[in-house]
Amino acid sequence: MNVLKFGGTSVGSAERIQKVAELLLQQEKPMIAVCSAMSGATDALVEIAKSLYNNKKDVANKQITELERKHLDTVKQLLSTDKYLQIGEDYVKNRFEYIRSFTLDMFTLYEEKAVLAQGELLSTAFLSYYLEEQGHQNQLISALNFMRIDKEGEPDNYYIEENLKRELETESPSGIYITQGFICRNAYGEVDNLRRGGSDYSASLIGAAIKVDEIQIWTDIDGFHNNDPRFVENTRTLSALSFDEAAELAYFGAKILHPASILPAQNANINVRLKNTMEPEVPGTLVSSTSSESSVKAVAAKDGITAIKIKSGRMLMAYGFLRRVFEVFESYKTSIDMITTSEVAISLTIDDTTHLDKIVSELETYGVVQVDHNQSIICVVGNFIAKNSGLASEIFTAVSHVPIRMISYGGSKHNVTILVDSSYKKETLNSLNNHLFK
Repeated sequence: MNVLKFGGTSVGSAERIQKVAELLLQQEKPMIAVCSAMSGATDALVEIAKSLYNNKKDVANKQITELERKHLDTVKQLLSTDKYLQIGEDYVKNRFEYIRSFTLDMFTLYEEKAVLAQGELLSTAFLSYYLEEQGHQNQLISALNFMRIDKEGEPDNYYIEENLKRELETESPSGIYITQGFICRNAYGEVDNLRRGGSDYSASLIGAAIKVDEIQIWTDIDGFHNNDPRFVENTRTLSALSFDEAAELAYFGAKILHPASILPAQNANINVRLKNTMEPEVPGTLVSSTSSESSVKAVAAKDGITAIKIKSGRMLMAYGFLRRVFEVFESYKTSIDMITTSEVAISLTIDDTTHLDKIVSELETYGVVQVDHNQSIICVVGNFIAKNSGLASEIFTAVSHVPIRMISYGGSKHNVTILVDSSYKKETLNSLNNHLFK
């Protein structure tokens, strides 16, 4: 059995859903199709939730009606028989009646999660109805019956495995099972989610739970590229990456794969294949435990970075100083991306500024704090165990004309990372591309 995950653009219209159904029918093995909400649906549901939370019920009702209309239009374009048109329209109306019920009372955070879950419930129902209408039986299983996170927000792997196996006991004659990505329940049984990008994570957790042969992530691009095609011309698709290399690229800006989705597959040693829904004949990228000897694989960039520098004479030869600094970030659950140190200063970066003011206030008790916004992390990823003693000099030659804020080299055998002002991002990506991928 394989797991096939389809993102929002892959199920973003009636035509795209029909294409996904065609791909499922071409598979030689039984499969679980994990689907995101239709493209734009989650964003629209977020806006509805905001209006409800701010008690703007008239605005919310208009937003709900507009999103309902889009889904009803999709049903009319997707389904052709009176029977399934009626089933599809009834389901849409039922889901949006549920969303409208939140306009009648106070709106809370947990109700917001329930609203956001409707996008995936709708898209998977559409795919299931279309297959049935075409004469292909399938089993639609609810992720809310098996996908659960614990009190720390981490996947409850034992619960997922046991309950997913129970769901799969109802055999699908065609070998096609359909379920939702992103959505889950929490430790208290409430509807929750795996956060944005969580459909990739869902697919990986499902694949690991039942030890599938392969996890396939279907999107609208051919796989990992060796640079960002939005800023660099003539990039190429990478045929293969190791789990570690893919994790570095995903974390540091490559949007094709959610960073959290690598670990479950890696722990279970299940290959992940990235494919293009629009061009299924393209091989895509295979992510596995194997790494080629090629040294430099790709360059990725992560925006929205804030650099923080703490300078203190008290740091000189003072043990425990780093621990105290890190405890400030830990207390506000703010992760650190990069870090460099000297005898009198620490520089580090974060991408979550939710608690920045409080963090800076606490850090100022240890020294002078400097904050730089609008920074970008540029990450060069590859198998640097391979003999390449000149790699660092090649990278620094490529960016010698760019003002560099920070450098991280040696923290991982799979990346060299530099921090630049975001205004230099495109220039840096192109310079690295010209020097490293000649």
